[in-house]
Amino acid sequence: QVQLVESGGGSVQGGGSLRLSCSVSNWDYLNGCMGWFRRAPEGEREGVASICKADSTIYTDSVKDRFTISKDYALHLQMSNLKEEDSGVYYCAAGPMRTECSGAYCLSERFYDHWGQGTQVTVSS
Repeated sequence: QVQLVESGGGSVQGGGSLRLSCSVSNWDYLNGCMGWFRRAPEGEREGVASICKADSTIYTDSVKDRFTISKDYALHLQMSNLKEEDSGVYYCAAGPMRTECSGAYCLSERFYDHWGQGTQVTVSS
């Protein structure tokens, strides 16, 4: 089992930056695949970025070249040039141990079985 706790959310003007972090209680999960998801107001939760071992990363198209996912002793999401449509609750997720995803499946909720409580990001114009 693992507990995930997000931090770093907040309010920022468009064009600004934020860095989200997710503390992971069991570091073994950092050796597997982890991801960031977000839920916009009145929207569904969508995959934003994923990272697996060997640091292979996948991003949804709308955040490519603006967001960077990384991990060390925690999971991080560096967000730059933020836009209003990036607003929402951001969730950290961990996939099952010793299981890797590939391609678009890494941005699917179905792959992940551990979730944090989320952190709010609000981008204003």
